[in-house]
Amino acid sequence: MHLPRVFILLAFAVACTGNAEPGLPEATASRSAPDSMRLTHLVSSTDALLQAVSVVDESVVWVSGHRGTVLRTTDGGQSWERLAVQGADSLEFRDVHASSAREAWLLSSGPGDVSRVYHTTNGGSSWRLLHQNPDSSGFYDCMDFTEAGSGILYGDEVDGGLVVLRSADGRSWNRVPASALPSAQEGEGGFAASGTCVLAGPENRAWIGTGNADSSRVLRTTDGGVTWASSPVPLAAGSGAGIVSLARDSTGVLYALGGDIGNPDAEPAPVAVSNDEGATWRLTGATPLAGAVYGAAASPVFPGTLVAVSPRGLAVSRDGGASWQLASSERFWAVAFAPNGIGWAVGPRGAIVQLDG
Repeated sequence: MHLPRVFILLAFAVACTGNAEPGLPEATASRSAPDSMRLTHLVSSTDALLQAVSVVDESVVWVSGHRGTVLRTTDGGQSWERLAVQGADSLEFRDVHASSAREAWLLSSGPGDVSRVYHTTNGGSSWRLLHQNPDSSGFYDCMDFTEAGSGILYGDEVDGGLVVLRSADGRSWNRVPASALPSAQEGEGGFAASGTCVLAGPENRAWIGTGNADSSRVLRTTDGGVTWASSPVPLAAGSGAGIVSLARDSTGVLYALGGDIGNPDAEPAPVAVSNDEGATWRLTGATPLAGAVYGAAASPVFPGTLVAVSPRGLAVSRDGGASWQLASSERFWAVAFAPNGIGWAVGPRGAIVQLDG
């Protein structure tokens, strides 16, 4: 969506750099969640705005952002390799999805054919352009892949229709026909803040959080994106407001976070929770982050532990979003967890932070 793209460019923050701390302990499912979240600042060797993070495991992490920036670590963040995408120096890579140290997809966001999907199978040594947005008034926001391998891509409404693309093989991308989608609301779209307005899960399930319309809602599929239904979500709605990020914990609980992304001084928004795969939603506690949450992730090893990030800081909930603590007032755009429970947050001026707890 165009509004957050402008706002993001105005919301740069101080650099978050430091020395990596190797040897963080591996989390296990039997551990109790610690009282606090430890943040370790890492050196990324870039000052670009980093806007998305994809975690393969405790060693392999991919990060993407503005000025065509793509970074990869294969040693748990002790060092970062800058990967070049030919002809993409001016692109804003708002989303990245990696399946291994060698294979990853990039989504650039922008008007018309600036919205693109790239793919590598050799660790970023070379990239193939798979798809460009054919609609001059279109704008792609987020993408993800189900555990079964179906790719889902979401963009802003075009000519009165929802824009959802599906890929069965990760290579060819095709728009889902209007007959398989709910009707679009006027102006409805997504927020290309952290690449998490699309969330894919197990058994060919996926969810899309929408905004910038009369009501916020979640689109949901159980067949890998072939057909879709929708559910209203009682979060902020209207111009520049709605769902920005979706998360799912290890017990299957879904979380929808967002707020008024066009107003950085708006009151912190509550969190919406679903216990039935997104069919119905209820509100729980509000984060301490004014404006809107930009990205969120649920811990895979500590049920109920949820992290939310925004230009106002990083907040942690240990009770499924009912109550929150501000862990950092630094600015972040995206957050994700490794299977062992170690987290990663990224943001302005090359900020990369490792989270333990």
